[in-house]
Amino acid sequence: MSADTARATRKGDQTRSLILRTAMEQFGEHGYRGASLRDIAARCGISHPGLLYHFPNKEALLLAVLSHRDEVDRAEQASADDIGIDVLRRLVRSASVNQGRPGIVEVFVVVSAESTAVDHPAHEFFKERYARLVREVADAYGVARDAGQLAEGVDPALAAQQMIALMDGLQVQWLLDNDCVDMPASLRAHLQRQLTVPL
Repeated sequence: MSADTARATRKGDQTRSLILRTAMEQFGEHGYRGASLRDIAARCGISHPGLLYHFPNKEALLLAVLSHRDEVDRAEQASADDIGIDVLRRLVRSASVNQGRPGIVEVFVVVSAESTAVDHPAHEFFKERYARLVREVADAYGVARDAGQLAEGVDPALAAQQMIALMDGLQVQWLLDNDCVDMPASLRAHLQRQLTVPL
């Protein structure tokens, strides 16, 4: 690769990253339907065709934003060795990290609510994401149960659905009044009641 090609690639990667960050802010502030590609391009200091060079349409940009956020989170917080109670601990860590980035939390709250409409471009993304999350958390509860770490009567599948619902509900409450809501503390307390060992 020539030096000119390498510079162009780096510049393209930087522009793409800037577009993703800006789009995340705009989707969080205005929702998917209310955000405009022209506004996102202007905020990035590029032309509308320049944005379309990287992302051919608004749907592609939204899905790239959502996928990028999930990839970064999983890379930062997940470990290949995480099983059982370690996965449950990671949920608390995730809530703690999210308290430091309200913009990202807002994007997911707004767009996930919008995506319940079957014609929304992120409908399948969120449907698959929730199914995967519930499955992963249910597996973690199952491992904890088999290790004797789960309180009697706690059903792993039901507990997983409740945990994801609690996390989402806490995010909405926290966005509305972050001085009165401590997401990781609430999750930790909920989980501790379900376990027979310290979280």
